[in-house]
Amino acid sequence: MSLKAIAAKFFAKRIHKITQKWANNPVETQQKVFEDLIKEAKQTQFGQDHDFSSIKTFSDFAQKVPVRDYEGLKHYVDQVVKGEENILWKGKPLYFAKTSGTTSGAKYIPLTAASIPFHIQAARNAILSYIYETGKADFVNGKMIFLQGSPVLEERNGIKLGRLSGIVAHFVPKYLQKNRMPSWETNCIEDWETKVNTIVAETINEDMAVISGIPSWVQMYFEKLAAKANKPVGEIFKNFNLFIYGGVNYEPYRAKFENLIGRKVDSIELFPASEGFFAYQDSQTAKGMLLLLNSGIFYEFIKADEFFTEQPKRYTIGEVELGVNYVLIISSNAGLWAYNIGDTIQFTSIKPYRVIVSGRIKHYISAFGEHVIGKEVESALKEAMEETDVRVNEFTVAPQITPSKGLPYHEWLIEFENEPNNLEDFALRIDNAMRKQNVYYDDLIVGNVLRTLVITSVPKNGFQEYMKSIGKLGGQNKLPRLSNDRKIAQFFEIKE
Repeated sequence: MSLKAIAAKFFAKRIHKITQKWANNPVETQQKVFEDLIKEAKQTQFGQDHDFSSIKTFSDFAQKVPVRDYEGLKHYVDQVVKGEENILWKGKPLYFAKTSGTTSGAKYIPLTAASIPFHIQAARNAILSYIYETGKADFVNGKMIFLQGSPVLEERNGIKLGRLSGIVAHFVPKYLQKNRMPSWETNCIEDWETKVNTIVAETINEDMAVISGIPSWVQMYFEKLAAKANKPVGEIFKNFNLFIYGGVNYEPYRAKFENLIGRKVDSIELFPASEGFFAYQDSQTAKGMLLLLNSGIFYEFIKADEFFTEQPKRYTIGEVELGVNYVLIISSNAGLWAYNIGDTIQFTSIKPYRVIVSGRIKHYISAFGEHVIGKEVESALKEAMEETDVRVNEFTVAPQITPSKGLPYHEWLIEFENEPNNLEDFALRIDNAMRKQNVYYDDLIVGNVLRTLVITSVPKNGFQEYMKSIGKLGGQNKLPRLSNDRKIAQFFEIKE
């Protein structure tokens, strides 16, 4: 074992002890974070507008600070973008993570001197946690690749802005610089297809040990690698044994990945976002990701089925239950306050607190009151795939409310790697799995309000074409699993 691997094991043991200390004291840890955040922000404009000086308890905070999404906080963010200081957090943020998708255009999520270190630490600690649990550390000697956005940053009123993954690229520790790929020049390529082709050329003869990125875009990289070398990725990179991912559930991709790689590899799931790094997989055997309670973020949780009521109850960490679908609300040292990040989560464990991402509060189907969420469609597809030899590249689901004939239905648009011999039988397998999970959906089928779901086959690379058409090919962009409308489905109707 190399000195580098030995050092990594010692460091992993140290970080594990620190992690256990706060993980075993969750309520006290979150209370300390809450008190520190309120204290630090008392003199900001937001703190003064919401009377932080009189806030002593979470109950006080909940009364004075309403839950907001980006649009609700935009008035304050706009002032920060103009270069004003002490608005949401002390001074100015160091960066803005620029994302898209709101009604008013681009979102500018602040990253402060206080918040950025936690993004870096969380990614590091996820790997160290894996080393501690498995004892595997030799991969630190191999090459590592992180498929991410361009690190080229703009500047506005003294604040740099860019994609989160591009910003984080500036903080890669020195001890990883020599092992890290692709090259800086390649990372700066904006066009995603050109970038992936260049990454393939750069890495195909390297000893890649760790590969990281959103599964859909890593899949594109793997397909190009395998096609160029005419052999599985696992034969190209004989020491590749660790895949790190985030952004979407890996399970729908797992079978395809193992086929592309030619064998199984360990994986680590991350839960990062521009708004904060919330959780990482700390165990290869336990379900879910460890919620990071000591990372400058105070968490609140609202039950998803109560979220759109007038005054939903806001829960803290000591009040949550297993298996309930919660909307995740955060307050952070980046200056976000009672902020709805849009993700829904479920707790898989409370000793320690582990979560899975169950979907997006805006990404669901309830055209008929069925309340279908992302976790359910992913689980149903996985179950159907396990019963067959079918493999899927990508998929999304939309309601068909006004079919030309027959009852309404859920339309599953699926890009198959290998299509089932009987599409209707495969659809029925998915449908049965959905009905077992979701009583509302089952009632609608039984009551002849909906008919069995219908699968529409999407051509090879069809979803890549769709993402390209809306300017979201590659990087951190993700195809929604669910839509309550037919915008994505209509793209393929027009194509036909």
